[in-house]
Amino acid sequence: MSMMDKLKQMMKGHESQVGKGVDKAGDAVDKKTGDKYKSQVDTGQDQLKNRFGGDGNDQPRT
Repeated sequence: MSMMDKLKQMMKGHESQVGKGVDKAGDAVDKKTGDKYKSQVDTGQDQLKNRFGGDGNDQPRT
């Protein structure tokens, strides 16, 4: 079992919490960098939410 599969299995059923965590981490990076990399951080947040869920509807995107 790959690391990605293990992460997905651990996060299953907690998609809304994953989304909140991704948002909080992205906000922290934006704050530290003075929003210099905001578009890249937002892209990364979207990719993580797509991979692990957390888009607000409690269903992971596949």
